[in-house]
Amino acid sequence: MAKTLEKMRKHIAKKRNGAVEALHENSRDSKKLHRAQIRDDRLDKLAQTRRKKDKPLILRARFFQKFVQQNDNKPLELEAIQAKIHEFVHQYDEEYSEVKAIRRAGRPASTREDLLRMKIETLEKEYGEGFYLPDLTTKENVELLNRFEGSWPFLTNLAWVKVSSAGNVKPSSFPPQGL
Repeated sequence: MAKTLEKMRKHIAKKRNGAVEALHENSRDSKKLHRAQIRDDRLDKLAQTRRKKDKPLILRARFFQKFVQQNDNKPLELEAIQAKIHEFVHQYDEEYSEVKAIRRAGRPASTREDLLRMKIETLEKEYGEGFYLPDLTTKENVELLNRFEGSWPFLTNLAWVKVSSAGNVKPSSFPPQGL
């Protein structure tokens, strides 16, 4: 993905008739190459951070996509959606209890245990206030979710809703704010 570095290398090679290897370390051209390399590294880090931030929503969409596919791509009732949300929220409970059981009495919680506990608490809090998921009650949205291939830009095509534990459904926009 080092586009800037390659462009700069090509530009310098064109100017020097193909010899990019014989640069003085403090020359203008070597400084240009260094700046291009630093810029590419910075852009790679930003892209990696963005992918890491987007991953939970992609995994959430995949989870509900599998559920829709198991249900023959038909729109779902609110009760079935809430049951699946409950399953999603409590998917880490078993692993959390295993990690907790392994820990000796009187010892502090491990990092893994703390992370799992925080994930579970965050998902439960979100479910109480309104769980963010693709709208599974309309045929058009279910068909779109079925075609989801795992890319972030595709998620903007879907209609999203927030379903609370009380059964309230509110339309929402993508990407979510404050998730």
